[in-house]
Amino acid sequence: MFKINSIKCFFCSFFILLAVYFYLAENVVAANSTESSTDGDYKIGVGDVLQVTTWKEEDLTFENVFVRNDGKITIPLLDDIQAEGRTTMQLKKIIETGLADFVEAPTVTVVLANPGSQKYYILGEVVGVGEYPLIKKLTVVQAFALAKGFSEWASKDEILLYRKENGKEQMIKIDYDDITDGELGNDVQLKADDIIIVP
Repeated sequence: MFKINSIKCFFCSFFILLAVYFYLAENVVAANSTESSTDGDYKIGVGDVLQVTTWKEEDLTFENVFVRNDGKITIPLLDDIQAEGRTTMQLKKIIETGLADFVEAPTVTVVLANPGSQKYYILGEVVGVGEYPLIKKLTVVQAFALAKGFSEWASKDEILLYRKENGKEQMIKIDYDDITDGELGNDVQLKADDIIIVP
């Protein structure tokens, strides 16, 4: 009888510990995924075009709100609001708080209509030299495809990518032939204001 009770206690303890483990593991994963999604939220920049919609308030709904060089937008009744460096959700809350003085329980939606602040540049021996919008996650190889490929004089193994990050300038060497030969880890993902030079 004592052995049976001991075995029962052992299995009860085991299953309780197992349940606690899975509960904690699930919550840690959830917390990490929430933190990652928050860190990854798009920050509004100069040149972006926003759509600001106030529910049931046509006079306070605007299709094309341009983020000026000073980083601000203008909303009637609220004058200038700092938009640069904020997410659309943060800006939504600021506008709702301001409109609460004029509209009962305003519901505002802020949508990024055109990410004009996110651009990269390709110079040198490519067919389509110029400025390109960074409208989605792009790699160097995809950028060359958008630039319609290389000229016949391009040195594909001496490509340079210039990047300014946290106040520091970086120079990344890129060998296009290595990437197309299977070294996919060298296919760098582009960031806003990257400059690619093909000698």
